[in-house]
Amino acid sequence: MRLLWVAVTWLAVCAGAAAHRGRGGGGEQPLSRIAVERAVLAVDGSAHVKASPLVLGLQGETSEWVDVEFFHPNPSNDDWIGVFSPADFSAAICDPVNERQYPPVLCTAPIKYQFAKFKNDGYNKTGKGYLKLQLINQREDFSFALFSGGLLTPKLVAVSNKVAFVNPKAPVYPRLAQGKSWNEMTVTWTSGYDLTEAVPFVEWGEKGGRRLLSPAGTLTFDRNSMCGAPARTVGWRHPGYIHTSYLKDLWPDSQYTYRLGHRLTNGTRIWSKSYSFKASPYPGQDSLQRVVIFGDMGKAEADGSNEFNNFQPGSLNTTYQIIRDMDNIDMVVHIGDICYANGYLSQWDQFTAQIEPIASKVPYMIGSGNHERDWPGTGSFYGNLDSGGECGVPAQTMFYTPAENRAKFWYATDYGMFRFCIAHTEEDWRPGTEQYKFIEQCLSSVNRQKQPWLIFLAHRVLGYSSCAYYEMEGTFEEPMGREALQELWQKYKVDLAFYGHVHSYERTCPVYQSQCIVNASNHYSGPFQATTHVVVGGAGASLSEFTTSKIQWSHFTDFDFGFVKLTAFNHSSLLFEYKKSRDGNVYDHFKISRDYRDILACAVDDCPRTTLAS
Repeated sequence: MRLLWVAVTWLAVCAGAAAHRGRGGGGEQPLSRIAVERAVLAVDGSAHVKASPLVLGLQGETSEWVDVEFFHPNPSNDDWIGVFSPADFSAAICDPVNERQYPPVLCTAPIKYQFAKFKNDGYNKTGKGYLKLQLINQREDFSFALFSGGLLTPKLVAVSNKVAFVNPKAPVYPRLAQGKSWNEMTVTWTSGYDLTEAVPFVEWGEKGGRRLLSPAGTLTFDRNSMCGAPARTVGWRHPGYIHTSYLKDLWPDSQYTYRLGHRLTNGTRIWSKSYSFKASPYPGQDSLQRVVIFGDMGKAEADGSNEFNNFQPGSLNTTYQIIRDMDNIDMVVHIGDICYANGYLSQWDQFTAQIEPIASKVPYMIGSGNHERDWPGTGSFYGNLDSGGECGVPAQTMFYTPAENRAKFWYATDYGMFRFCIAHTEEDWRPGTEQYKFIEQCLSSVNRQKQPWLIFLAHRVLGYSSCAYYEMEGTFEEPMGREALQELWQKYKVDLAFYGHVHSYERTCPVYQSQCIVNASNHYSGPFQATTHVVVGGAGASLSEFTTSKIQWSHFTDFDFGFVKLTAFNHSSLLFEYKKSRDGNVYDHFKISRDYRDILACAVDDCPRTTLAS
């Protein structure tokens, strides 16, 4: 009977389930396929679910594999196991839809699910099954529930024992980011400790040198910060406490180590494991500098759970390829559509755990996309439902960006010989707007003798794309995109413009006003001619089809998962490489060779005014 604690609790207060409300979002978030509000009780005393081990993280691990064994006396093809956290997933009274309805049996979606028949070929005959599922430390305990009735009419049959990490509140998943000055690194992490329980800080210093302590600020948000469902309803899960510390006055290119700490009220200190990073180079410094760029990666589960319609199959491959090459990467830029939580808040923890081997070692800079920001009536440029009611709050809280206003998400960041201007396509970018002024300021203020490599990045395609969707719109771009910005790119001689949103890879010729100023090549030398536009949104989410029409400015397309790596060898030589996520090999590349005088030289529409006076 102990295994039925959820069902027994709710049998007393729930006589029925709320009517199912319409679900939007196109099924892009797998958890949205579960009609949580329709769940009913179908407790069977002979069914069971057992999970082991009971205690996780005994050696400080932040992720562990759990064995789940289950039995259903009346198995069916659509039975499934849901992983719930907190374990008492129906312990809170659900609000009824209106006074005439009973509250629903379930108020919250699972953090992941898997069909009972997964790798259990004989389940439909024997009712016996076994799953091996990976859990991460998410500040609460876990339970595993067996459902029949499929995802649309779930019937709760049995619930497991509880499983928990030895310290659920431990500091986890550090994310580095560039600060507002070149010699500052920020460290952001998540814990279960609010400020009344513990004081957060970072212990850090040069490798082998003196240790310093830097305080951290703490942020969080509540359900009322969300703009709509499912983020305010079945997708809500407390995000924990997000801490950010600023490590300042770093020596360029020096190696540092750090660990996350919390000082409890009784004086005890809780520590994370130790991590390391290399400080950023001085702006304009002539040294080897390597940056990886991609968009739309999302998250995926190593245990095969939460997969629907092959939505994010490339995510793990991209992550693993970057991890394998970490010794040759200095910074990562993820230009929007971060994890596709779409209002299911548990997925932000899952994503930060997935990228921890990357983000804990190099700056992980993000941009905002439609799946982070867009929601009707909230000031987003697009009034769609893509954020699932998040309206940008989790993204701007979970990750630090050196923006003047983190909610607006546009900012500049320098890395040695690179200047990156990161725009926010979910806010208006057209002439006369605040963002347009920022873009021009970012592009115009760089000293190209010191930082010759000028890069523009945005989530939606403000430049050029031969995606079939854009062809249907008749634009081959985000409407009003390049019409508003192409004169800036040309005037300030932007080398490369990167975009996500379209889930594939494409490279143009150096193009201006839809014309190739020079033919596409694998080597460009001499004076700047025009910007090369690159779509690199194939890092994980389901792939986007290209038009079958021949497009003059489209040079190379790839319907596959991948990412781009830029390598600046010095002030005169830049290497561009497109790599597939499945093998890490280079499938498209080119090199730019030029001197400072080539940047100063005139090209189409970018010559400054001159005088005949001597």
